[in-house]
Amino acid sequence: MWAAVAALTLGAAAVSAKATTVTGTVGDVMCGTKHMMADDAAGCTRACGQKGADHALIVKDKGYKLKANDAAKADLDKLAGKTAKVVGDLNGDTIQVSSVQAAK
Repeated sequence: MWAAVAALTLGAAAVSAKATTVTGTVGDVMCGTKHMMADDAAGCTRACGQKGADHALIVKDKGYKLKANDAAKADLDKLAGKTAKVVGDLNGDTIQVSSVQAAK
């Protein structure tokens, strides 16, 4: 019985995620749309990341928390403070990143 409930619950969670492409500025969830180190967005993002903050994609005044594997995290770190195109599954305000690249 519990297995059936778990399968239905996990299935519903998987269905609620929506594949999407979002372009914005790579930041972090600790600072959100306003960096504590205002003159160095990239440095601030990296410093917050070293303190355990997840990356975020900032689009206008909205921030999306980015969950990524190690390879995507390395790409996000290189793009800190820059504009990037992120592809992944959107669930609320969180994107499970499948790919990231510099925006053109």
